[in-house]
Amino acid sequence: MKTHTKLALKIYWQHAKRYRLLLFIVFFSAVGAALTGVVIPLYLKKFVDILASPGADASSRITSILTLFAVWLVAQWALWRINTFSFAYWQTKIVSDLFNTCYQYLHRHSYSFFNNTFVGSLVKKVQWFSRGFENISATIVWNFLHMAVQLVFIVAVLFGVNTVLGLGMIVWLIVFLVVAWIFSLYKLKFDIKRSESQTAVSRHLADTITNHNTVRLFGGFGKEKRRFWQLTQEYSKRNIFSWNLNNYFEMAQGVLVVLLEFGSLFMAAYLWKRGQFTVGDFVLLQTFVWTIFDRTWEFGRNVRHFYQDLADAEEMSQIFDTPHDIQDKPGAKDLKAREGKIEFADVTFNYHETRKVLDKFNLVINSRERVGLVGQSGAGKTTIVGLLLRLFDVGSGKILIDGQNIADVTQESLRRATSMVPQDPILFHRTLMENIRYGRADASDAEVMKAAKLAHCHEFISDLPDKYDTYVGERGVKLSGGERQRVAIARAILRDAPILVLDEATSSLDSESEKLIQEAMLNLMKDKTVIIIAHRLSTLARLDRIVVIEEGGIIEEGSHESLLKNQQGIYNKLWNLQAGGFIV
Repeated sequence: MKTHTKLALKIYWQHAKRYRLLLFIVFFSAVGAALTGVVIPLYLKKFVDILASPGADASSRITSILTLFAVWLVAQWALWRINTFSFAYWQTKIVSDLFNTCYQYLHRHSYSFFNNTFVGSLVKKVQWFSRGFENISATIVWNFLHMAVQLVFIVAVLFGVNTVLGLGMIVWLIVFLVVAWIFSLYKLKFDIKRSESQTAVSRHLADTITNHNTVRLFGGFGKEKRRFWQLTQEYSKRNIFSWNLNNYFEMAQGVLVVLLEFGSLFMAAYLWKRGQFTVGDFVLLQTFVWTIFDRTWEFGRNVRHFYQDLADAEEMSQIFDTPHDIQDKPGAKDLKAREGKIEFADVTFNYHETRKVLDKFNLVINSRERVGLVGQSGAGKTTIVGLLLRLFDVGSGKILIDGQNIADVTQESLRRATSMVPQDPILFHRTLMENIRYGRADASDAEVMKAAKLAHCHEFISDLPDKYDTYVGERGVKLSGGERQRVAIARAILRDAPILVLDEATSSLDSESEKLIQEAMLNLMKDKTVIIIAHRLSTLARLDRIVVIEEGGIIEEGSHESLLKNQQGIYNKLWNLQAGGFIV
């Protein structure tokens, strides 16, 4: 199974080295603090040796050792304080940067990417990726680095005491650390599966909460509950297996620790009998052995946690390893949309490389022309708009705005030149003022209110207790469908882009609301190139041209009146079916 642990570590390092001075302080203060921790026992050894064999100058020697002992303790305290404060600042900065990197990379993914991915799982992946850095950086600085410095120093000191003792310690450390590392690598694939199971639980939870009304109205609670129980059981099974692997390894660790303690005591007794070991040496050895116990036992646990954190970062790493479907070309320039003329030239587009939607499609929409797209569901109307906005890229052919190929300009400039009111507008869980102002960030309150009045949503906003400061709820659920639609129209009015796209923009309005908004829509469309998708043909009657789409091609086009004259035409048939219930 392919993993992305190297990519995760690469991204973490790229962010970590942005703060070089802090990284330098963190590294060297950690090394210094670790060294003081193993230098201090050397003074303890000398202190014990003086007590065991005091001489004439024992008192002055003890005073000197205690003074140095105190100096090293203070130095250790100071180094740890420097390390913890600098580490906290450094880590917090990087975690913030990682959140922003994830956010920016996710939002540059295509429309199709978000259609195929659960929102809840994306949020979890971002959070776990950033949390992974927090845990991994702490493990490296406070465990791996600390351990490496202390073990190297301890082995060097033990070699100075006795070569056999030093060699024995090296052999034990190599066996212990290699076994711990191999085990952790083996366990990684199970940690990734555990993480995937937890994602499945989060995904199901988010999906059923989003669709809680559907679950209720269609009696799906029992089925969903059973499915959720199965997912949680799978996660529980994998989690228990992962925990048990840890327990088995700690059992093996315990055996190695007993062997080290027994071996060190045996060597100490052997060397003491030969007069090569003092009481102070014994104290030093035991202090070092317990330090090794502490560091290596934690190493086994921390290396497993290290790989668990990498496993948690795996899913976001997969997203980072997924190229963006829609990308700006190198050196892409801003779109200059002065007239708003649109041209589709031999455009071909397939969904999933199998379903052909458009085949050599050609359409010219002149500057400030108002054009309606009509056709059965699946005919290709929404695809045409999606291609114009570069939610998808064309398979072949090109789309021009004022003679500029939209594939050659930046996506940001393309979106600035367009304004869209979708069929089902989704609002932010923010105030009405913020939602309308989203059309133009620098708009004043007065301009926002003017747009709201033109869209006929000022009336219902004025009846709310908090007026424009009312929060609309997640996805705008506190508003009716028609109210959300009018807020979206107000947002488009405020944006005032040269190209306007209306995708069933009045579909959620009742007849009275639609009548109120028709005049506002006409004002909105003045001096703009307009594309309207509508099934309710009454909304198209006053447009300059209506284009009838079928199977990705144009089968009819003309004004409302000219199309009605064709008794055998598709538009005429659709009008006759609908006209009785529409405002004309």
